[in-house]
Formats: sequence, structure tokens, C-alpha cells
Amino acid sequence: MTTARAAAIVFGREVRAEMRTRELLQTSIVFVIIVVTLFNFAFEPDVAEARRIGPGLIWITLLFAASLMLNPSFAKEQNNDTIYALRMAPATSFAIVLGKTLANLLFLSIIEIVLVPVFSVLYNVPVLPVLGRLVLILFLGTFGLVVVGTVFSALSAQARLRELLLPLLLLPVMIPLLTPAVEATAGLFADSPALDRTWLSMLIAFDVVFFTASWLLCDYLLEE
Repeated sequence: MTTARAAAIVFGREVRAEMRTRELLQTSIVFVIIVVTLFNFAFEPDVAEARRIGPGLIWITLLFAASLMLNPSFAKEQNNDTIYALRMAPATSFAIVLGKTLANLLFLSIIEIVLVPVFSVLYNVPVLPVLGRLVLILFLGTFGLVVVGTVFSALSAQARLRELLLPLLLLPVMIPLLTPAVEATAGLFADSPALDRTWLSMLIAFDVVFFTASWLLCDYLLEE
């Protein structure tokens, strides 16, 4: 079985499992709406302040939503002992990790589809004029986030305190990703929107480095 075929099967399995319950999606969507709404009522920012704090708010909200969503990615396999079936399947370790990464990317993208319009309405920050560039930044940042998050989910799956361990592992590593993501988003929200290629290059570099690392280390992630 090819890697692409195996990854597609794992991806479909993850999507079907989530669509049956929608627990993670519903919980994460409610979480991001509550966070964005509470910040709006707590600080009541004007347009200038919203443009200044908005990028950081978006990415911090996505980071914590990802921590909430990514934690069960491999933990549920340990709880149900299905991790052994995955190991015995005629698929490489990379195909399993890749399938789960793509599924997590889809789920987090759905959350962003809800988050961005809610943020735009509540904070009076128009996103339609820069939508194409914003989607690019969101995709690059989200891809890096789910790659690292899925890997750390596999690493922490066997730990007793995995719910606490994943955020502790994830937050420090995300700094090199969040910095260019926030700065690039802030450039799009400025009075004269512009996309700095430096921040874009840093996002691409982060994605390439950590995706390559996940490919090289995937055999160790699913070991006992």
C-alpha cells in the first residue's frame, strides 16, 4: 500500500469518527467564540486598538483551540487499544502521522472559518479586502501548528498527565511560528495592508523544517 493511499485511509477514518460525534469541533468552536466575545466585551477596543491586538488574539485563540483539539489525536488510540491495529496495518508510520495531520488541519480550518467572520464583525475589522493573503497566512500558520501538535500528541499519548503535557510541549516550540504569523497578520490589518515577504518566508521555513522532522522521526513516535 502506498503512503498516499494509507494516509488517505487514516484521514477518512479520522473524519468519519469526528463527524459521528462532532465533540471536538463543537467544543472548539464554542471555545473560540466565547474567547473572542469575552475579549470584545472586556476591553471594548476601538477600530485602531482592534487592528493592533486582533492578530495576537486570533493566533492565541487558535493555539489554545489546537491544544484542545489535538490532544485526543493519539490519546484515543491508546484508550481504545487501537494503536496496535494501526501498527499492524500495512502502512508506514509516516502515513499514519500524515493522515492524522491532514485531518487535524481540516478540523482547525473549519474552526478558522467560524473564527475569522466572528472576529471581523465583533471588532469591526474588514477582512474581505485582504482575504486571499489572510487565507495564505492562516494556512501556513495552521499547517505548522498541526504538524507540531500532532507529533507532540503522539509523544504525550502514553503519559499519565498528557492533557497537561501537550500544552507545555507545544507552547515553547510555537514561538518561532506565532511571531511571524502575528506580524504577517498585523501587516494585513494595517491601514495600508501589506504582506511582508520576510514573515512569509519564516512561516514557510518553519513548516518545511518541522514537516521534514516529522517524516524523519515518525518511526519513533508510534513505538511503545
